[in-house]
Amino acid sequence: MQYSVHPPSEFIAAHSEKLLPEWSHPIRSIVVVLQPADRELTELCRETDLQKQKLRSQFLEFGFKVAESLKDHLVELFDPKTGFPVLSGAGSLRLDDVAVVRSTLGYTIAPVGNCLTIVHPLWGRAVYPSILMSSAEMTLVESAVAGLVECHHSFRG
Repeated sequence: MQYSVHPPSEFIAAHSEKLLPEWSHPIRSIVVVLQPADRELTELCRETDLQKQKLRSQFLEFGFKVAESLKDHLVELFDPKTGFPVLSGAGSLRLDDVAVVRSTLGYTIAPVGNCLTIVHPLWGRAVYPSILMSSAEMTLVESAVAGLVECHHSFRG
């Protein structure tokens, strides 16, 4: 797993009420989580679906642990499958995780049918992106995430 902590982009800050209408505090940090996949995730087949389900479950497990460790702050995991929040009510805007990865990491994006996919510098298109947001400061989030990654071998890439 690869992760990085960033301040919210201008787009996220400007549209936070549409993404997280129940939040009473501003988004202060976002965590981009990238997981390597066993295969490119652009092919429409059973194996790809199973790989996406596995990686989604791993992200949710990780995200719930991050939320638990930052329990004095607001934390939200965005479901990679739907683009909507998992822990609070959905807003009128879906989060585009590919756009977030492009804006925060500058990775190349490639068209696949009507969608866009990330091209990771090491993993190519065999990458599963996920996004977590928090009202906590970046240094606190970085510390919480690093501690979880260090403690749990299954979260390492």
